[in-house]
Amino acid sequence: MELVLDKLHEECGIFGIFGHREASTLTQLGLFALQHRGQEACGIVSAEGDDLYQHRAIGLVADVLNPDILKKLTGSSAIGHTRYSTAGKNTIKEVQPFSVTCQHGKIAVCHNGNLPFADQKRAELEKAGAIFSSTSDTETILHAIARTPAKNAVEAIEKVLSETEGAYCLLFLTPTALIAVRDPRGFRPLVLGKFQGAWCVASETCAFDLMDAEYVREVEPGEMLIIDADGVHSSKPFERKAHSVCTFEHVYFSRPDSTIFGRSVNESRHKMGRQLAVEQPVEADLIVPVPDSGVAAAIGFAAESGINFRQAIIRNHYVGRTFIEPSQSIRSFGVRLKLNPIKDLISGRRVVLVDDSIVRGTTSKKIVEMVREAGAKEVHMRISCPPTAHSCYYGVDTPHRKDLIASRMTIEETCQYIGADSLGYLSLEGMLASIGLDASTTCSACWTGKYPTLVANGQAA
Repeated sequence: MELVLDKLHEECGIFGIFGHREASTLTQLGLFALQHRGQEACGIVSAEGDDLYQHRAIGLVADVLNPDILKKLTGSSAIGHTRYSTAGKNTIKEVQPFSVTCQHGKIAVCHNGNLPFADQKRAELEKAGAIFSSTSDTETILHAIARTPAKNAVEAIEKVLSETEGAYCLLFLTPTALIAVRDPRGFRPLVLGKFQGAWCVASETCAFDLMDAEYVREVEPGEMLIIDADGVHSSKPFERKAHSVCTFEHVYFSRPDSTIFGRSVNESRHKMGRQLAVEQPVEADLIVPVPDSGVAAAIGFAAESGINFRQAIIRNHYVGRTFIEPSQSIRSFGVRLKLNPIKDLISGRRVVLVDDSIVRGTTSKKIVEMVREAGAKEVHMRISCPPTAHSCYYGVDTPHRKDLIASRMTIEETCQYIGADSLGYLSLEGMLASIGLDASTTCSACWTGKYPTLVANGQAA
């Protein structure tokens, strides 16, 4: 059994750079900063002369992209990817970037997002003779580009993506250019930066901070950037669509030190915590974050409520994605391998646990039990977003809807299930106001069930 706390997972982070002699090393640094977006596999493709050089493997960035590997990834441009897979599909065949040679030359690609109609497109391509080496939706894009009549790779990319629905931030690398594309709805974040005269693109601004690169701006929804020896060329070749930026980036996915959609993630979470204290007040002695994702909101909750904040649950950061024996006697220790309470802070006190979300409810239940066993007089749970009741089709690995506790239980039933004295969620309106986003430009489907696009079954899920 794989030990993973009960959270939603982003499926990847991407980084690219053009015009620096240490491109692969800088890409590795960018991926280090984006490791939180995917911990199962990573890879880099670099370009030098007429050739592309590739290395990809299962494992963390520090283990996969060592100095010996980086020496082989020569050239002044590179793209990289760090990945979280869906269950049962963590094989080397799925690891990005993908690299091919076709009628448009040598092209590599990496992708953050999800294409709901990829299976349908794959079936069409297979019927036309395409041979796939992975189950990734990203590979369908490469096959379509390879089969599209066009003057060059850029034109082929434009044609294919003009007919592609879904969430995507894509980085393409050719021997002469780095091409960055964000889908017209802007589901996932993508930012442009500059480092020592070289241009770089990343999923989050924290990747720029690590190498002291300058943040230039957000890549706009529907924008294509072609970065080559002549500089950065911007165009918007796709049909304009209503923006649907992913609100969960601010709730949980992005690092708190990043600026996403033009707003500080840490500030958003702090404001969510403050608003949560206004909407869901509770008489208590102690505000305790569920580490690490609940910390910023818990600080905000404590500041607004005037209740003492203490980090009374400690997280073990060295466990990783540990495999443990699947016997029930061992499985029961799962959460304790990562989280442990400080008893002298908790004992005899009324405790408010603050977390960013509840998914299946299994981890929350064990944390509440753990805090009670540490001697808490009362245990209250506060969540800095609305109940997560619907699956995501736009690049987030969510359970089937039937496995989301909010889809089958009321708040009162969920409270009873996790064993808390009370349970309160932040409202959708309060969450959006805290972030500073408008409901008309965001995707909140995981809470509302109102999807901004059709999904693979031909209707809004």
